[in-house]
Amino acid sequence: MEKRINIQHTEPQAYKAMLGLEGYLATIQLAKTHKELIKIRASQINACAFCIDMHTKDALKNGETPQRIFLLNAWRETSLFTEEEKIILAMTEEVTLIHQGGLSNETYAKAKAFFDEKIIAQILMVIVTINTWNRIAVSTHLEIA
Repeated sequence: MEKRINIQHTEPQAYKAMLGLEGYLATIQLAKTHKELIKIRASQINACAFCIDMHTKDALKNGETPQRIFLLNAWRETSLFTEEEKIILAMTEEVTLIHQGGLSNETYAKAKAFFDEKIIAQILMVIVTINTWNRIAVSTHLEIA
């Protein structure tokens, strides 16, 4: 793969802004496990090897099990994920695949039954942020270290 621009060096202010958003997300109520599930699943959909590698390692460090990570792309077919996690994963897929209609009314209604507006907003911000990182990493051919 050819080497491309490094956003961190070429546009440091933009990169700093993204890091600021990550800093904010580190302070939200949403559980670390849930954040990592979102990051891994969106990265799988976007085929971002760099982010899959990073967030899988982070999830393992935070106590996630290898089995749940291995089965994440088939989360609907297993009982390893809670109903709360299934809603988060459905939201992740629908927002990541926005060209297919975005967050459906059905999934949003399920989210409202489980979470308050603040948590729903936090889930959405984690989803949109990892999608931005995925697009940066894939577009610039960011390599796994």
